[in-house]
Amino acid sequence: MRALVTGGTGRVGSVVAERLTQESWSVVAASRAQGDLSSAEGARNLVQGAVDELGGLDLLVNAAGEGFTPKPVEDVTEADWDAALGATAKGTFFVTQAAAPQLRESRGAVIIVEDVAAYEPWPSFAAHCAAKAAQAMLTRVFARALAPEVRVCGIAPGPVAVEPGQEERRAAETLLGRIGSPEDVAEAVVFLAGAGFVTGTSLFVDGGRHLQSMSARRP
Repeated sequence: MRALVTGGTGRVGSVVAERLTQESWSVVAASRAQGDLSSAEGARNLVQGAVDELGGLDLLVNAAGEGFTPKPVEDVTEADWDAALGATAKGTFFVTQAAAPQLRESRGAVIIVEDVAAYEPWPSFAAHCAAKAAQAMLTRVFARALAPEVRVCGIAPGPVAVEPGQEERRAAETLLGRIGSPEDVAEAVVFLAGAGFVTGTSLFVDGGRHLQSMSARRP
């Protein structure tokens, strides 16, 4: 079993790559140095390099992302917007597009690491929310476009990579009253990679954070 994990050296992606390795997958954990995913050419080159190394592809995990920086809407620049939409949305599209022939051949799967921000309006993270919302739609678009050979699923993490000192505040945002960890996302990846009758849907790995937020907005 052969997997490419974009963002494979990040806080979440590195743990996903490690867990897949433990599950006997051969993994290419791609870093930013291996390809600029904000360009279609960079995405194609990254996929080709992984296919050359692995001899094919059974699983693609899109975990790369940029632009998670708080900033008021009035202060967002074009560069901020391009950074957020680049590797996150554009990269997800073109990496998946490039990997599709290999995944069709192996009847493989794509897992897109989204964010609860795809489903909630965060004024201080406008570009990030937009990029993640685009990813969430791509989960559904690719599920239809690549069926029946390829399954496509999303994972929407909540507070799983929390900055030191923010644990108590972020834990209060969840129904479970605690934060998660990158290992929780990796567990979800392993589950979806083997869930042969699941496609076109997103699994929230957020301790109930999204539901808690919806409840707080209720009149």
